[in-house]
This record gives sequence, C-alpha cells and structure tokens, in this order.
Amino acid sequence: MRTSLSGKVVIITGASSGIGAATARLLAEYDCKMTLAARSVDKMEALASELNADTFVVGADMTQPSDIINMVDKTVEKFGHIDVMFANAGIYIPGQVEEGDPDAWSNLLTVNVDSVLRCAHAVIPHMKTQNSGDILVTSSISGHIDIHWEPIYSASKHAIQTFVHTLRRQVAQYGIRVGSIAPGAVANELWGFDNQDDIDRVSLKEHGYLKSEDVAHAVAFMLSQPPHVTIRDLVMLPQNQDL
Repeated sequence: MRTSLSGKVVIITGASSGIGAATARLLAEYDCKMTLAARSVDKMEALASELNADTFVVGADMTQPSDIINMVDKTVEKFGHIDVMFANAGIYIPGQVEEGDPDAWSNLLTVNVDSVLRCAHAVIPHMKTQNSGDILVTSSISGHIDIHWEPIYSASKHAIQTFVHTLRRQVAQYGIRVGSIAPGAVANELWGFDNQDDIDRVSLKEHGYLKSEDVAHAVAFMLSQPPHVTIRDLVMLPQNQDL
C-alpha cells in the first residue's frame, strides 16, 4: 500500500529544468507543497504559474552555503516544516583528464557533492524534530560503475553513493529515509536536449535515453512507499544503454 503524498512539503533543487522541473509537475498532481530552488528564478516562476499547487520559488545558487541555509529557513517559515529534501541540482562534465579544467571540476564537486551534503545537514534537525522525512539525491549510473569518459562526474556520483549509504544508517533511528535515484542518460538540458521532438526521438524511437518524466515517476514511487520501506538505491537505464 502506497503512502499518500498529499500535503507533503518538498524542496526541489535544480528545479528550473530537467528532472527537477518534471518532478515538480508530477508532485503538483499529487497535491504536494513545494519549494522550487535554482538560480533561474524566471524559469521557476514560469513553472510555478503552470502548477495547480502551493508553490514557493527561492533563488538559490548551490555553490553558496548561505543560499542553501536560506532556502531551508524560508521553506520552514512558509510551510511550517519539511517532509522531503530532493537534492537534485547537478553539473555534468565529460572528457579526458589531461584536457580538463580543474577549476571547472572544483565547481562540479561543489554542486554535485558539497551542496548535497549541505542540503542534508540543513534539513536533518527539522526532520529529527518531527521524527520523519525523506532525503532523496539525484545520483547516476556513474555512481555505480566506473565510466572512463566522465571520470570527474563519476567521482562525484561515487561520493554521493557513499554519503547516501552511510547517512541512511545514521538517521534511520529518527524516522528519516535516505535514498538515491541513479538514472542513465536522460534527454534533457544537462545532455544538450531542449527540443521536444529530439527528446521523443532519442527516448521513444531510438531507446537510447530516458525522459526527465521517467525519473520523476521513479521519484514519486520512492517517496510514496510506506514508512517501514526504504528504497536505498533505484537504478534506471534507457532500454538501449549498453553499460
């Protein structure tokens, strides 16, 4: 039996596009209350105007610790509590190490790892007080296998997997669940797709990519499990992804 998501207060980082925006659209159908957080305030406000849900837009740069704290504080101020932290914001950088830019890598690690740690740190006290909550992280298939053409990105996702597995064991006693969703290739802006016809072609016809909406449905599945069930890792791949 699934747990109703109606009325749940959800923070979504990276909410202006891709998986974050698709998840916001789906959770609105489940009557969730949401804080949408990202740097692109205009995009989030346009998204919020589409949703039939109680939605709060917060401009937040995940490289700025003060923005993360403000995002959490403003959510509690607005809704009174937090049920779900969906730490979804991420950066993708592939390529050869010798040809890469270490400063760009540092920025990636700040967004993909440091901000996730800070998001979790910021919400745990609130969730402990209510003895419940979900911390869900967007990981990647790259966190489960070593993909040689994206070593920095893979390193960031391996770090996230370790964090999820260890944090879960620390906070389980407080009724807090921690899990990661690890998709393969997703046809969205992160991968250079912003045209719906192209997205449909590579996902539905060529079967080489997932859609952001596919991941959103998996997120809803994880969150709707009864309290005694934790989906620690959910790995999902396009039908034709050869990994």
